[in-house]
Amino acid sequence: MADKVKCVISEYQQRLMEKPFVPRSSFGRYSLGEDGDANKLFLSYLFIDMDLGIQFLKDVGLIRSKVTCNTCGRDMTWCADPKRKSFRWRCRRRSVAVCSESKSIKHGSWFQHTNLTFQEVMFLTYDIVRRVPARRFKQEHHYGFNTLADWGQFCREEMLSYIQGCSEKIGGPNKTVEIDESKFGKRKYGRGHPVKGQWVFGGVERESGRTFLVPVPDRTADTLMAVIDAWIEPGTTVISDCWGAYRNLDTRGYTHRTVNHSIGFVNHENDAHTNTIESTWRHVKAYLNPYNRKGNYIYHLAHYMFAARCRAEGVDQFTKFLHLVATKDWSQCPPPRIKCRVRSS
Repeated sequence: MADKVKCVISEYQQRLMEKPFVPRSSFGRYSLGEDGDANKLFLSYLFIDMDLGIQFLKDVGLIRSKVTCNTCGRDMTWCADPKRKSFRWRCRRRSVAVCSESKSIKHGSWFQHTNLTFQEVMFLTYDIVRRVPARRFKQEHHYGFNTLADWGQFCREEMLSYIQGCSEKIGGPNKTVEIDESKFGKRKYGRGHPVKGQWVFGGVERESGRTFLVPVPDRTADTLMAVIDAWIEPGTTVISDCWGAYRNLDTRGYTHRTVNHSIGFVNHENDAHTNTIESTWRHVKAYLNPYNRKGNYIYHLAHYMFAARCRAEGVDQFTKFLHLVATKDWSQCPPPRIKCRVRSS
């Protein structure tokens, strides 16, 4: 759970408020974010005191708190590195022979393959997770285009991995699931090359609000039925429009009800409607960039699902993302190598 990260952030918010360089806020306002949830001001002040910032990263679990020397097998010591104005892991064994092995403090961590500073990575991740427009933080921090694109993709890959890992079928006996398909993508200002768009198939369980969204290549019966079997439990009451691909749902263990949208939005014979999934499409399309490339939709849908899950759990998105990163073994699955640091003026 993200509770540990939240507690660490709360502790460091209190410690920062005792620092002379942090101004006092009026009327008890939380200038460093709500209790346990970081904001950009918190990240700014945190790394003014580099010792405090590094210790925060260790306490959260973003960098390792213990590293073993490859030469002698002993635990290495965390030492200051004046030349780089940072810290390194060094082996101080002197019992037989002096072992001088050293490693970057980023070794085996989320940061190990980037030349960005800790503060830059935290700023960049904060803005990506909260979907701050790229143009805004590119102008503010002068990140290069490759840095924004690569790190944004990296963050969304982690969200996709999380969503896939915690996903489960929806529906079941006495449950109702609305299903529908929608097409995403359009030409900017109606100009440029034709855009085929991306079909997305989705379903919403009325009783709980649990949702699945899956990019699909087409709307054929074979494609949609495979997704339905993978995501909806047998015995579910499934409501859809009258698209022909759903014709055989009754033969596959589902109770199928339909609504003919050419007549009305509600089937008055059985009160069937798909208003819930239609509302979901409106929210998703408002959330996503309509000009995303077709191959990227699965990652952007994962970002939407990640944000929706955080809202359902009552957890701050940035706090949750730090938890995901902190609980992963990066020595076995290193992040992408991102070298670009700033945009040339």
